[in-house]
Amino acid sequence: MEQKKVDRINEFARRVKAGETLTSAELAERDALRREYIESYRRSLVSQLDNTYIVDEKGNKSKLKRKGGTTPPC
Repeated sequence: MEQKKVDRINEFARRVKAGETLTSAELAERDALRREYIESYRRSLVSQLDNTYIVDEKGNKSKLKRKGGTTPPC
């Protein structure tokens, strides 16, 4: 996700914390940006876990397996 979008999310958070109310357009924008941020975070986490290996006490590496064997909905 682009840094300017993260900055925009943080701007909304600061304004709400300061007691301002957001317009309905701003609320919609904030919600869309939050969803995009969460999806980006999930994709990053899944990618990291897909490249994770477990090393046993003998030094053997095995790829981390997905729980349930299904692909996540990202």
